[in-house]
Amino acid sequence: MSVTYTVKVEDSRPESGKKPSAGPVYRCIYAKYGLLDLPDRMHSPWEFFSESVKRNPNNRMLGRRQTTDSKQAGPYVWITYQEAYDAALRIGSAMRNQGVNPGDRCGIYGSNCPEWIIAMEACNCQAVTYVPLYDTLGANAVEFIVNHAEVAIAFVQENKLPAILSCLPACCSYLKTIVSFANVSSIQKKEAEELGVSLFSWKEFSELVACFNNGSLDCELPQKQKTDICTIMYTSGTTGEPKGVILTNKAIMTEVLSIDQLIEITDKACSEEDTYFSFLPLAHVYDQIMETYFIKRGSSIGFWQGDVRYLMDDVQELKPTAFCAVPRVYDRIYTGIVNKIASGGLIRNKLFQYAYNYKLRNIENGFPQDKASPLLDKLVFDKVRQALGGKVRLMLSGAAPLPRHVEEFLRVSCCSNLSQGYGLTESCGGCFTSLANVMSMIGTVGVPITTIEARLESVPEMGYDALSSVPRGEICLRGNTLFSGYYKRQDLTDEVVIDGWFHTGDIGELQSDGSMKIIDRKKNIFKLSQGEYVAVENIENTYSRCPLIASIWVYGNSFESFLVAVVVPERKALEDWGKENGEATDFKSLCENPKARKYILNELNSTGQTHHLRGFELLKAVYLEPNPFDMERDLVTPTFKLKRPQLLKYYKDRIDELYSEGKGAKV
Repeated sequence: MSVTYTVKVEDSRPESGKKPSAGPVYRCIYAKYGLLDLPDRMHSPWEFFSESVKRNPNNRMLGRRQTTDSKQAGPYVWITYQEAYDAALRIGSAMRNQGVNPGDRCGIYGSNCPEWIIAMEACNCQAVTYVPLYDTLGANAVEFIVNHAEVAIAFVQENKLPAILSCLPACCSYLKTIVSFANVSSIQKKEAEELGVSLFSWKEFSELVACFNNGSLDCELPQKQKTDICTIMYTSGTTGEPKGVILTNKAIMTEVLSIDQLIEITDKACSEEDTYFSFLPLAHVYDQIMETYFIKRGSSIGFWQGDVRYLMDDVQELKPTAFCAVPRVYDRIYTGIVNKIASGGLIRNKLFQYAYNYKLRNIENGFPQDKASPLLDKLVFDKVRQALGGKVRLMLSGAAPLPRHVEEFLRVSCCSNLSQGYGLTESCGGCFTSLANVMSMIGTVGVPITTIEARLESVPEMGYDALSSVPRGEICLRGNTLFSGYYKRQDLTDEVVIDGWFHTGDIGELQSDGSMKIIDRKKNIFKLSQGEYVAVENIENTYSRCPLIASIWVYGNSFESFLVAVVVPERKALEDWGKENGEATDFKSLCENPKARKYILNELNSTGQTHHLRGFELLKAVYLEPNPFDMERDLVTPTFKLKRPQLLKYYKDRIDELYSEGKGAKV
C-alpha cells in the first residue's frame, strides 16, 4: 500500500462556462488540521534576529575571506551576532537621521556580503521596506526599479557605484542618499552632489547615528505590524519590465517558520552549530529566505568571494553544514565526482558501484540516509562528501528541475539529505518541498509546505486534464505565504490571482504519494508545422543528460516540421574528442568544426532515443556556442532560466542557417 503525504481538504470542481475544471485541494500531511500561521506575538523579521542576539551574542554570524598580501584569499574572518546587531542599529539610526521613515523604500545593490545583511536588518529594525536592486540586471533595470519603487536611499557595493551613478540623472528625484558598502572617491562624491544626492562611505554613514548615547546604542525603534511591507522584490522574468512582488512581514516570517517546522519534523533542526554557505543571489527570494532562517536559528553564514572560479575553494575553506544551490551547480558537482570515480581505475570503480547499489537498496527499503550504510559511508562515500567540505548534512535545490539521476546520486553518495523544492517570488520562496528520506519523491518537488494549499487546474488547449487518472494541470496556490500583489500593477495581479488562487503558470503532474512533478510551463509550448505540440523544457531536460553538453536551448518554428538547437559543449569532453580524432584542440575552432557538430548532434539524438523522445522531438541541426549563456548578453535570468525571446533575437541568423541545413539534412 503506497503512503501519501498530503490530505484532501476540498473536492474537485467541474468545468463551468469559461472556467476550466480543477482538481481537489491538497495540504501537506503536517498541516492536516490547519495551515501554519504567524503567532499573534510576532510582527517583524527583526524579532528573529534580535532573539538570536539575546541567545548567542558572541556566536559568529557573518564571515568573509580576507585577501592576503599575496593576493590569495585567506581564512574566513567573522563578526558576531552582537557586532552585526550593533551595526544594524547604527545604520538604521543613520537612515532616520537622513529623513528615511518607516514605510519608505531602501535599495540594496550588490553581491552577497555582510553589508547586504546588515543593510537588510537595518531596514527591518526601522520598518523601512527594502528593495533588492539586481546585481545581474544592469543599470537600465536599476533605474526602472529605483523610479518605480520610489527608492529614497540605496546601499551599494563599491564596484557597483559607477552603475548607480550613471543612472542618477534619470532617478535623482527619488534617490537622495547613496551609501557604499565600503569606500567612495572624492570624484564620485562630487558627481553625486552635483545632482543633489549625498554619497557616503559605510564608515561615514555609520557615524551619522542619531541615538548613540555614552558608548551604547539607545534607540527607540518604531512599532512594526505583520501587515507592513517587508520587501518589494522585482522579478527579472523572461519578458517585459520587472514586476515588483510585494511581500509582507507576515509572509516572510511564516515562510521561515514553515521551513523551521519541516526541517525539525523530517530531519534535524539547525542550530548555532551550523554554517550556511551564501552564494546564490541575496537579491533573490530563495537565498534571502534561507539566510533569514539561519539567522533565526543563530547559525553562521559564510559568503563566497563572488567569483565562480573560486566557488569550490570557498566551500573547502568554510566547510558548511548546509548548502543551497540550483541544479546547474549540482550538475557540475555530480559531473566532477563521476569523472573522478571513473579515473580511479576498474577496481575502485567496481567497489564504488557495489557500495552505491547496496546503500540505494537500503534507502529504498526505508532506512534513513544516515543509517543505510554507516560503514560504507566511512570507507567509500566520505571521499565524495569531501567535495562539499566534509561537513554538509543538509542540501536544498530549487529554481529549476533537478535531473533525477543527479538527485539520486547525491542523495546516496553525499552522506546528506537532499531536498528538491519549487517556488516563486510570488510564493515567498519555496511552496513545495520533497521530504528527507522519502525516496519516492525523487524527481519531484515534493508536497506543499505547511502554509500553502494547492490544486491543479486543467489546461485544455495543452491537453492537460486535472481530473484524469493521472492529474495534470496548472499549479494553483492559496495560503499564508503568498505575495500581496504586484506593486502599482493591479492589472497584472488580477491576471494571475483569480478567486483567491494564484496561478503559477507551471504545469504539474500529481503523483500517487501526493508529491508534485513539474512537467511543463504553460507558455513554453509550441506547435510544429505538422501539428505536433512540443513541450520544450521536457526535451531540454532530456538532452541535458548527454555528458557532452553544458547547456542547450531547443527551438522550433511553427512553420517548420523539425527542431534545432544551440548547444554549449562541455569543454573538456569536446577537446578530448578533438585529440582522439586528430582535430584541432582549440575549443573555439572545435565549435566551428563540422565534424564536431555532427558528433555532438548524433550523441544528443542518441541520448534522446535512449530516453524515448519521439521522432519529431529529435534534432536536425545544432550550432555549437563556445561561450556559456550568460546574463551579460541577457540570455538567462539570475537563476539561469533561459530567456527564450532574447535567445531567439540573439541567435536569429544562426537559427535561419540551421533550418537551411536541416532541410538539406547536412551538418
